Amino acid sequence: MKPKALKIAVAGLYHETNTFAPGTTGLTAFSAEYVTGSELFYKRYEHTQTSMGGVIAAARSVGADLVVGLYTAATPSGLVETAAAEASLSDIVYSIDDNIDGLILILHGAMVGEAIPDMEAELLGRLRERLGSGLPIAVTLDLHANISAEMTERADILVGYDTYPHVDMFDRAAEAFHLLVRMIQGEIRPVRAFGATNMLVIPQGMLTDQGMMKEVMELAFAIENDNKVLNVTVAGGFPYSDVPAAGMSFVVTTDGDEGLAKDYAASLVQAAWSRREGFTVSFVPPADAVALAVANPEGPVILTEGSDNVGGGAPGDATHILQHLTNLPCKSLIVMCDPQASQQANEIGTGGVFHGQVGGRHDMLHGLPVELKGQIRLLFDGLYHHVGPYMTGQLADMGRTAVIVCGNLTVVVTEKRTPPWDLGHLRYIGIWPDDYHIIAVKSAIAWQTALGAFAKRVIHVDTPGCCSANLSHFDYQYVKRPIYPLDKQA
Repeated sequence: MKPKALKIAVAGLYHETNTFAPGTTGLTAFSAEYVTGSELFYKRYEHTQTSMGGVIAAARSVGADLVVGLYTAATPSGLVETAAAEASLSDIVYSIDDNIDGLILILHGAMVGEAIPDMEAELLGRLRERLGSGLPIAVTLDLHANISAEMTERADILVGYDTYPHVDMFDRAAEAFHLLVRMIQGEIRPVRAFGATNMLVIPQGMLTDQGMMKEVMELAFAIENDNKVLNVTVAGGFPYSDVPAAGMSFVVTTDGDEGLAKDYAASLVQAAWSRREGFTVSFVPPADAVALAVANPEGPVILTEGSDNVGGGAPGDATHILQHLTNLPCKSLIVMCDPQASQQANEIGTGGVFHGQVGGRHDMLHGLPVELKGQIRLLFDGLYHHVGPYMTGQLADMGRTAVIVCGNLTVVVTEKRTPPWDLGHLRYIGIWPDDYHIIAVKSAIAWQTALGAFAKRVIHVDTPGCCSANLSHFDYQYVKRPIYPLDKQA
């Protein structure tokens, strides 16, 4: 007689919350990715290199029945409004069938509500109340998760990404799923140890293929070679969430050996702390950065405006670099989020002349609007699929988009904030990176999955913004003190 297939539920709530970003995040921010039911879930995510795609593939590989609950996500942004937080939590908790053998949750790990500082732990707590303490639960997390002790206690298995830029979401989700199946079948008994470093690390210091982060990841991989260890998660943390759990941390999961997990977690904390000064990155003022880029013999030169990192919750309309690109002897490119300018360009039409302000719409921190005049080369509805290694196949939406050519400067104006994670955001509008000597990106590191292969030089630009690399700019109220680098004696 054929054994009964396992019934494993999948659901997710995914948002990276920048508590310093202007504005708040309401329910409408999650409406573009609010997926319920198996048909829509499979149609949207199967064969994509996403966490959801990884879960689908893993379930198929073991013949498990995937019971789909709600998956919803929003582009990184400000504090999640209380109504949106409560609605999201309730919708997910009650979307999950209670006749299941296990549950896999796709979470970010740095979601913050106005009244709930640890949304992931809160979700897990409410799920435990409804489904019971004995239900096996696995969780996938972003590398920028601010993991808390409560989160670690309420999940049986936590698996974070190993890469930044994040190109292993599919693989880590599949790993988490297979560990969950082994737990359900009684092959393993996962126990976890959590270790916090008391360190805030900026995203530019978390590139996993070089520097201190690479060294720490290699230590984690070496620990995973121990056959008693099931997983080691290295979370760089998200320093722009002002919450008690903010900072780099580790979760070591072993098969029934809590003491071993604690020892390994402590060793990783010490290894990271001993390297704390090596996580720093040098930055150049915008005028100097542009001058260096112009003088560089080869392009494209990538100017990273990490302080306006859309993938970190920033508005994507800062003008600190844009104002220096308007009259250069070489071709340059920048993508700006500006719904007003997008609407104006769409009203004028392709081939017409745009003359108006771009950027600087949110606050003084991100600069003043810049006056631009140029020809509207192309209008686009903004929908595209990821064509590169980051979430390959995922649907993305820039909203109404205009390509405006102002002499040597090309400005792509989008209606919606669009992180430059994938080359599709340029290819779909007929832009090829090699045609430009300078490309300014609203990103810290993740731009590399789109443009890394083209870059002849990279310059990190020191500009103000809600994702500034200078953490002393922020008025932290809730992080646990002392913490490095805010407190040197940490």
